[in-house]
Amino acid sequence: MKNRMPIKILFVCHGNICRSPMAEFLFKDMVSKRGLSECFHIESAATTTDEIGNSPHSGTVKILKREGISCKGKTARQITPKDYNYFDVIIGMDSANMRSMERIFGKDTQNKLHKMMEFAGNNRDVADPWYTGNFEETYSDIADGCVGLLSWLGY
Repeated sequence: MKNRMPIKILFVCHGNICRSPMAEFLFKDMVSKRGLSECFHIESAATTTDEIGNSPHSGTVKILKREGISCKGKTARQITPKDYNYFDVIIGMDSANMRSMERIFGKDTQNKLHKMMEFAGNNRDVADPWYTGNFEETYSDIADGCVGLLSWLGY
């Protein structure tokens, strides 16, 4: 594995302060605990400019902290067309994110775009806790998706 290039994964949501940073740091923690950190490059980003430069939402920080995971230093950024060429797998949290990514990236000719919950065996959206206030449900969905993603990638 040491000779392989890292698999580059980008998690995407609307503002990059709730769901996608939760997925980024949970997935980083999962691969680290399995001794696989060198096998991955993991980031997150937004489809919009709404939260650019802001830190993760306090609800996301609270849940990650409870799990012993730090997201210190993370600030929101927006996806760019260049991200499509750089990342191997790009994961949106909901149908609106998928539409926005296709608008920004263009046609997904390399089958890089995936919806998070497809890795958990269904096609539903990861609810946005910015609106629902339910960070626990979001965490549960993201955890299921991350476990499925690892399996899908062969780990």
